[in-house]
Amino acid sequence: MQAPTASHAAADAPVTPPEPIDTPAQAAARTAFPILLMLSTCHLLNDLIQSLLPAIYPLLKANFALDFGQIGLITLTFQLTASLLQPFVGIYTDRRPLPYSLAIGMGCTLSGLLLLSQASTFPMLLLAAALVGSGSSVFHPESSRVARMASGGRHGLAQSLFQVGGNIGSATGPLLAAFIVMPRGQGSVAWFAIAALVAIALLTRIGGWYRAQVPAHRAAHAGARRSPLPRRTIYVTMAILGALIFSKYFYLASLSSYYTFYLMQKFGLDAQAAQLRLFVFLGAVAAGTLLGGPLGDRIGRRYVIWGSILGVLPFTLLLPHADLFWTTLLTVVIGLVLASAFSAIIVYAQELVPGRTGVIAGLFFGFAFGMGGIGAAVLGRLADHIGIEAVYGICAWLPAIGLLAWLLPTPPEARRPAH
Repeated sequence: MQAPTASHAAADAPVTPPEPIDTPAQAAARTAFPILLMLSTCHLLNDLIQSLLPAIYPLLKANFALDFGQIGLITLTFQLTASLLQPFVGIYTDRRPLPYSLAIGMGCTLSGLLLLSQASTFPMLLLAAALVGSGSSVFHPESSRVARMASGGRHGLAQSLFQVGGNIGSATGPLLAAFIVMPRGQGSVAWFAIAALVAIALLTRIGGWYRAQVPAHRAAHAGARRSPLPRRTIYVTMAILGALIFSKYFYLASLSSYYTFYLMQKFGLDAQAAQLRLFVFLGAVAAGTLLGGPLGDRIGRRYVIWGSILGVLPFTLLLPHADLFWTTLLTVVIGLVLASAFSAIIVYAQELVPGRTGVIAGLFFGFAFGMGGIGAAVLGRLADHIGIEAVYGICAWLPAIGLLAWLLPTPPEARRPAH
């Protein structure tokens, strides 16, 4: 009997089927949680650095003998570069994605941070503020785009995970400034370069993933660049969303900027006790941000927007008349409910105008930052004339603008992830 030859043995061996190759749609349909967590961490570090500048204003005022007008000019420089540049970054990168622009933008922030630590003249402070703001203007629209790419169709969840990092960073920055920078002086700002360097390393890793994903996402979403809604409807809807952003961020500015003064004046609290209640409020904002996106994925973003902006109205109307216990509790509810809207608004607008992820993120992040800055300035002037308690009585009505959410059209539903 003749032994089987090698060719016969090879022919009789079981054939292992080749690994299935994901189609572009399948590659774009998985939620990349490691990327989302890295993005959220970078958002935390970015916004922590951004929040250092206003937190050390008392130190800068003393060191440079600044008046309030000069401090306002620093804020204006920072806000203009951090908000007005964002839509232009989004417009450009919608057409030509720049995967490593995130790391480059954080490098710009690092430069501003180091300059801030060593600045010896007022013009140098302005340049440092401009550099830090420019880094933020690159970070937010591009990070929002990457969060959407990594969402696997769970766009609300992805935006919430991304944004909650920023909320935590914004709350942590002033606390670290109080314990590190204020006792040790302006030069200690340079210590926060460690945070920027960690963010650059993470963003470089994210940039590599982003570059690898661009072809798959282009193929998966080819032809999805035209909205089925008429252009006039889109413009009206964007105006309504802008009004809702105005309502949300003007009211949040009244709490984030002046809540401690309100508590100290109305209830006689010392600065430490008032600051503690501010951190409780900011924690509620972070929790609301995290909840709003997944809730919008589940029940629809229009309902979350409606319930978040208008639903907070009873609590804001009660706040000026509440005692200390109920004031603390009401601000927790207000922060939790009101913060849930932003993720839903961003994703709703991105679904309304397909293929314009960057410009939509840039417009809304930029407008939100701008409204926060303008709100703080306007309400501060108003408080000088009529008192902080009267300001809260007026601001209590801002969420009534949420009635406009009734006019929002129902956009095409986002593609659900496969289970």
